[in-house]
Amino acid sequence: MPIIKIDDREFDTETFSPEARQQLDMLVAAENRLRELQRDMALVQTARNAYLSVLKAHLPSPLQQMQAAHGDTLKL
Repeated sequence: MPIIKIDDREFDTETFSPEARQQLDMLVAAENRLRELQRDMALVQTARNAYLSVLKAHLPSPLQQMQAAHGDTLKL
C-alpha cells in the first residue's frame, strides 16, 4: 500500500482510479525527467567552465594586446 503525500494530505495509491493512477505515473515521470535535466545542466555548466578556462589560457596577455594595438613591433 504505497502512501503518497500531496498538499499535506496522505493518500493510499491503491485506492486511486485508473485516471488518477495515470496522472500519478506522469507526475513521477516528470519528476524523474526534471532530475535528469538538472544533472545534465550541471554537467554542461561544468564543461562550459572548463572550456572557458582553457580559452582564457590561450588568449593574448594585456601586454601583447597593447603591443599589437600600438604597432610596437621590432622590424629589422
